[in-house]
Amino acid sequence: MIFSKAGFGGAVADFEAAVVAQDAKRSGKAFVRLQETFGQAKEADLLDGGPRLAAVLEQVPPGPRAVVAVLVGACVERGADAERCAPGVRAGLRAALEAAAAFADAWAATGGGAFPVPDDGEPGEEVVERTGFDAAVGWWTLPQWEMAAVALLNHRAVRAGAGGDRDELLRLLTAVEQASGRQFRSLGHALRVLDDEPLVALHRTSGTGYALRFFGIGDNFQLHTLLADALIGGGHVEGHAPSPHEVAVCRETPGQVDTVGSFDLTAPDGGRLWNEGAPADIPVVDGVRLLVLDEPSYRRSWPAGRFFPGMRGDVILERALEPEETERWLAHVSPAKELTG
Repeated sequence: MIFSKAGFGGAVADFEAAVVAQDAKRSGKAFVRLQETFGQAKEADLLDGGPRLAAVLEQVPPGPRAVVAVLVGACVERGADAERCAPGVRAGLRAALEAAAAFADAWAATGGGAFPVPDDGEPGEEVVERTGFDAAVGWWTLPQWEMAAVALLNHRAVRAGAGGDRDELLRLLTAVEQASGRQFRSLGHALRVLDDEPLVALHRTSGTGYALRFFGIGDNFQLHTLLADALIGGGHVEGHAPSPHEVAVCRETPGQVDTVGSFDLTAPDGGRLWNEGAPADIPVVDGVRLLVLDEPSYRRSWPAGRFFPGMRGDVILERALEPEETERWLAHVSPAKELTG
């Protein structure tokens, strides 16, 4: 008898060989060992195992494929090369979203009703009869694909490498969310993260403007705090400046700490941009995202930190605009609208 290498490294080697050979019995046993041995895996096995598992994802059957993708994401979180793992996970995510979209269509065509809530098992017989097995598995495993994809999208190089695929993934995700009524908020925010993105911020009270650039910002709570640090903390405008600790946890320091809002974030048309949203919500004017900073209309506090704890982010002030530049940008701006309701 040939004995396999022990531990996670051995399980990866066995699973990889079995999948390539299309040996269902052997791959099934190795699949169980992957999950059993991951928690005690050595660093070297994680660094090696993540890319190797990602490379065979496409050949793994749809159900266990999502679990293997989660393991790939976990390897990346513990140091495996995210760029090498990304193509396999991205392709699997797209296939799962396409299958989930097909599930939504089939569900509507067979009577509709509330979407079933995926559990830890496989979709039931009644669900499969209505939608087909592959479509049902796509819907059932989408939460796992969300976990795997977000782990990789924490890395700026992976986001850059996704290119136009992110638009298609967002389109599919939006279709699934609208049909199902279920939000995959982490995946949606991760796919919309912007990097090296120029921003013009106009401080309405002082009539001043600023050219900034940001990257790795998961939501507008994080953007809000980092903008306040750059502009108020930097001595450019008056207002409440966040503490160094509040700023640090919004960049790369682990944890959260209570903070207080310094602005109302306003769109050029006067509408409110909520902290719960994302920087991608800021409208583009003449090729640049344009944001108006108004005085806070009420006191609001929240835990400062990062929507994605594994993603480094920052806002960089490039320069204050000249008065004539600011005037040109202010020409695009309407008064803030009053909140109703």
